[in-house]
This record gives sequence, structure tokens and C-alpha cells, in this order.
Amino acid sequence: MTPFLKQTGKTLFSLALTFLGLLIVTFIIARVVPVDPVTAILGERATGEQIAEMRAKLGLDDPIWKQFGIYLWDVIHFDLGTSIRTREPVLEEVGRYFPATLELSTLATIFGVLFGVPAGVLGATRPGSVFDQFTRLFGLIGYSVPVFWLSLIGLLLFYGQLGWVGGPGRLDSMYDMMYDMKVPAVTHMILIDTALAGEWDMWRNAVSHIILPAGILAWLSMAYISRMTRSFMMNEMGQEYITTARVKGMPEGRVIWVHGLRNTMVPLITVIALSYAYLLEGAVLTETIFAWPGLGRYITDALLIGDMPAVLGGTIVVGAVYIGLNMLSDILYRLADPRAR
Repeated sequence: MTPFLKQTGKTLFSLALTFLGLLIVTFIIARVVPVDPVTAILGERATGEQIAEMRAKLGLDDPIWKQFGIYLWDVIHFDLGTSIRTREPVLEEVGRYFPATLELSTLATIFGVLFGVPAGVLGATRPGSVFDQFTRLFGLIGYSVPVFWLSLIGLLLFYGQLGWVGGPGRLDSMYDMMYDMKVPAVTHMILIDTALAGEWDMWRNAVSHIILPAGILAWLSMAYISRMTRSFMMNEMGQEYITTARVKGMPEGRVIWVHGLRNTMVPLITVIALSYAYLLEGAVLTETIFAWPGLGRYITDALLIGDMPAVLGGTIVVGAVYIGLNMLSDILYRLADPRAR
């Protein structure tokens, strides 16, 4: 067996074990939370006969190992259960809500990387300068101030007072009514679908709505990425190969942006992946304040009414995203650093 196949096998086994652990945790949560699924489905006035029939239907009278086996079998076959609130399959509902979170978090991460990495590099090459102090202060504010406060202030200032951006939601009410009729749902991400449909007025309206929540999340992402990039770069700039490159007369820009930054890519990939994963599952407050119909808001609303199949289904999807991003990071390690192959 070649080293590549051996390493790939180890990675896949590790991912499978991690996913199994996730399923065990969610299964235990479903059994210990003080929410009776039978009462949630049938209501408080259900008869004893109806309760017994529903318990048998849900398999709640089976041994715990058999219940977990059924749960594992269903998840492997992409059956996350049925929502108590809507009576629809949870996987279909997650498929409608997750693209909104994916669109918002992806845009925020792109902004965070585009601004955070250069800011961290420049701060590391000019430690103590005015730019470095400003970047660190700007990042500290973004990292420390509660996101719900930033969101409320942003809405009050840029939407309420200045009118520079759109308000809560993904579209104005006028475009929202036309969206389903005029735009085919190819990806369920408004910016992409409206562009594919050539609805540029609707696209501009969608941009005006997403720019503020994405900008706030990008600030949080940039604060983390710039701080870690600065730390990685300061460590690299003190290495002997950097001194050797300078002694040989290599241009400073090449020393910094090619040699220095390239050797920070492996830890930096991890930082960016973790930041992206955090935004995908941690944008609950932002989605709530901006009335953004994303996965975080879906899980929160389900939790408030005790819709545990929806909560657990959303949690499994979030966990799968983390696992997928870890796998992607591992692949990118090997592309960025030949020593990891």
C-alpha cells in the first residue's frame, strides 16, 4: 500500500469515527432533554392508547441499543426525521435554510481573508507602527464587542439613519413576492440565482441587504484571521531562511509575500477553515436580528418550541460541515506544503 493510500485511509477512518461520535452525542441529547416527543406530536390531550401507539411507532419502547441502531441507519440514509412543527422532512427544510447561511458566511469569510491576511502580514513586518496599532485595535474591537450590539447599531446607523443599505431580510417585500415567480431556484442563494436569471435589479437589492450582516461577520472573521496571520508571520520573519534571502539581495516584497507568507499557509488554512465553520454555525444572533432565514435561525426557532428532530437534524448538518472543512483543510495542507504529502 502506497503512503498516499495509507494516509487517505487513516483520514477517512478518523472522519468516520468523528461522525459516529457526533451521532452518539446527538442521540444522547435527544434522550436527556426534558421534551417528550410523543406529547410534542400528539398534544397534551392525547389518550393513553394514542400515546402507547405513538411510542411504539417511534420505537421508544425498544432497547436503547436498538434505538441507536435505527437512528444510525436513518442518518446514513439521509433521513433526519420529520419536523414536529411543519410535519415536513427535516433534511428538506435544512436544504431550504442552509443556502442562506452558506451565502452569508461565505461572503463574510471572503471579506475576512481579503482584508485580514494583508493586514496581518503588514502588521508583522512593521511591528509597533501606526498601521500595526490601528489594525490591532480595530481587530480587538471586532473580536470583543458583542455581535448583536454591532448588528443593532449597524441597522440603526446605516439603514435607519443613512439609508445606505437594505433592511432585515434577504430582499425588499416587493422583490420577495416576485422572487419565486421570476427566479429559478438553482442554488437557493439569491446572489447567484438572480445573476443566473439576469434579474440585475433584484440582484442589486439582494446585495444591499446582505452587505451589512456580511460586513459585520467579516469584521469578526478579519479580527481573528489578521491576529493569527500577524503571529505566524512574526515567527517566520525571524527564521534563518528569511535572513539568508535578504543577504542574497532578494527584493523585500518577494521575501515577505512569497517566502514568508507561503510558509504560514499550513497553520493559516486551519485558521481560515475554523473561522468559516464558526460563521456557518455561529451566526445565530446576526441571522435573528437581520431576519435572515438561515440555518442558525432555523435551529433556534425549533429549539424554542421543542422541535427536537429539527434541532438535532440541524446540529448533525453543522457537525458534518465541520468534518467536511477539516477534510478540506487536510487536502489543502498537502497542496500547500510538499512535506505533508
